[in-house]
Amino acid sequence: MQFIDQAQVEVQAGDGGDGMVAFRREKYVPAGGPSGGNGGQGGSVIFVAVEHLQTLLDFRYARHFKAEAGKKGGSKNMTGASGQDLRIEVPCGTVIYDVETEAVIGDLITPGQEICIAKGGKGGLGNRHFLSNHNRAPERALPGLPGEIKTVRLELKLLAEVGIIGLPNAGKSTLISALSAARPKIANYPFTTLIPNLGVVRKPTGDGTVFADIPGLIAGAHLGTGLGHEFLRHIERTRVLLHLIDLTQESPIEAFRTIQAELQAYGRGLIDRPQVIALNKLDALPNDSPVPSEVAAQIKQETDAPLFMVSAVAKVGLEPMLQQIWQWIDVESQSLSQNQPAQPESVESAL
Repeated sequence: MQFIDQAQVEVQAGDGGDGMVAFRREKYVPAGGPSGGNGGQGGSVIFVAVEHLQTLLDFRYARHFKAEAGKKGGSKNMTGASGQDLRIEVPCGTVIYDVETEAVIGDLITPGQEICIAKGGKGGLGNRHFLSNHNRAPERALPGLPGEIKTVRLELKLLAEVGIIGLPNAGKSTLISALSAARPKIANYPFTTLIPNLGVVRKPTGDGTVFADIPGLIAGAHLGTGLGHEFLRHIERTRVLLHLIDLTQESPIEAFRTIQAELQAYGRGLIDRPQVIALNKLDALPNDSPVPSEVAAQIKQETDAPLFMVSAVAKVGLEPMLQQIWQWIDVESQSLSQNQPAQPESVESAL
């Protein structure tokens, strides 16, 4: 399945039905009078968040959506049938923007949450509404009002509590495959991962936490360089960032600074999000290598974030790192329930 996280569509609500001009003509009723009914209400266009979708692929080729129009009013004061609403399913985490104003129309996060994007037109009045002392036989009815037409942009922002970030080939896909049942593509070249991968990691309590492997960011990603600019939006909803750094590359400290600079430049509070730093590929270095200690000392001079030595391949050092993540998520959950800012504490660093 292709991962599509942006789409632009045009939605049109149904027009209201026209009112009718009719007169009551029955035996023994010499002055029946007007009996034209009102037109029916046009159907509205409604977006609904559902759990079984994870991509906006359905909007790749279907770009125009139109709800049913209301029916024309009938005789005997019968109102026309209302048009059926058009309900469009989108993945949870979809943000809907008005293309003309760039305003956010809706943000559908929870399953079943819905929002009316285009309201159906009101039905026209039949001639019975124009009956008066001056006009006992009105031959006038109103047409139905047109339904709203809008062009909207859909953006999918993945709903994950933990976002795994880092330069290309830092080992993010290997880590998520080691922690969960996700099986992303893994290879020894940059930009192996072209789409975000989701994996559910089980907590000791048995609850599942969604981790997102965000495709490799590089310098200038916030300006459109590389692949990262396409997926920075998916980090916005995460509660904790897991920053993975490859110890075998030429300058791990520069890798750390590059990602931090991108988070700062992108804005939206990403740089202030709780972070866990993981120095990865420990298994690829000799046991007596001074690199891990030297890199750890350099990073500690620039951040207070907890730091761990891990090997995603050998599954070494992962448990202490996860304990830190669980602790921060639990603290934030409690603070949200009490409407208080979270004050996370770091567990002992596994150095």
